[in-house]
Amino acid sequence: MELDLGPQIARFRAEMREWIAEHAPPGLTELTDWNMAITTGGYSNQRRFEAATHPSYAEWERELAEARLICPQWPEEFGGRGLDAVRVSIFNEELYRAGVPRIMRGMGESLVGPSIIVHGTPEQQAHFLPRIISGADVYCQGFSEPGTGSDLAGLQTKGEIDGDQIVITGQKLWTSGAARANKMFILCRTDPNAEKHAGISFVLIDFTDPAVTYQPVRQMSGAAEFCEDFLDGVRAPMFNVIGGLNNGWRVAMTTLGYERGGSATILHLGYEREFWELAETARKRGNNTDPLIRQRLAWAYSQVQLMRFTGLRTLAQLAEGRQPGPEASISKLFWSEYHKRLGEIAIDVEGTDGLIRPEGEGYPTTGWQNVFLSSRAGTIYSGTSEIQRNIIAERALGLPKEPRVRA
Repeated sequence: MELDLGPQIARFRAEMREWIAEHAPPGLTELTDWNMAITTGGYSNQRRFEAATHPSYAEWERELAEARLICPQWPEEFGGRGLDAVRVSIFNEELYRAGVPRIMRGMGESLVGPSIIVHGTPEQQAHFLPRIISGADVYCQGFSEPGTGSDLAGLQTKGEIDGDQIVITGQKLWTSGAARANKMFILCRTDPNAEKHAGISFVLIDFTDPAVTYQPVRQMSGAAEFCEDFLDGVRAPMFNVIGGLNNGWRVAMTTLGYERGGSATILHLGYEREFWELAETARKRGNNTDPLIRQRLAWAYSQVQLMRFTGLRTLAQLAEGRQPGPEASISKLFWSEYHKRLGEIAIDVEGTDGLIRPEGEGYPTTGWQNVFLSSRAGTIYSGTSEIQRNIIAERALGLPKEPRVRA
């Protein structure tokens, strides 16, 4: 089943397919698995770094930059192509079809940039956005703190004004990509006397500042892709406050809206590739004839197809000019719970071998062991499954909020 999105979209698809075929350098196809693993969480940060330093990747990056196809969804005046959500989805589909990776700027592209576009001043937009597109600034997120993960408004990190600077002191936790970042977008409390959701500011800081220290947080997969950060009087110019002082909660809601929205229209692509890899693993191990394994693989396939059709529905909505609402929470809950269960199926497919780690220094794991262990994090980050269920219940189903019980 394919959607007929009209002749204009058909022409755009043909243009993208032709452009990719003409400009994609050789050697890119081996990086495709890495690119799609951004969606499924199947590879470590080290694997991603290795792909990003591949010579073909660098050449492809230059080609995309010249065509303004890095951050292509950004408006043209900010360095993008002004592609709407439908065309971005078509572009992603054609990259996947050709077996070449999408060059992305991580949190700078998906979270920081959109927040600056919406809330930044013209001077801030002119300064920060080109540095994201070029890759000069690589961001990590400074939202969660010890004891205030989902309760974001309970943050305690302080921001004190000192002349034309803001001085930030506090602690952040669960920071993805800290080892690769040179910038952090951070929430800090700049008015301790204000209401809980007020008095918070959104600030961009230099993550290489000597006043910033961080240490890895070891995960149960053996990887250390998160960090704990300590900010001991980090200084930033007031120019780096986005959206104005004490207006950070509004900016953060813009940021989180992009984070939780994701790319529902192409979500199934990475999971579909992963499913067929698991089916091939079952075939090689000879247990693809086991009726229980077959039943569970059939379930997994059906879930991926549900993702695909849900994406098509979202694409049809976007084509009509309607933006998704609580569907973002439905999508996030669906794929994260699915992936956790797929990891369990994968270990059962591997049998007793799935219980034994490979030899090597540190804490090495097989690919399927890593999926089993890392997939659990998907039900926590970007809003826990419990939070997503609450959003769905209240905003999609119209159910009343659970009454608070007073002691």
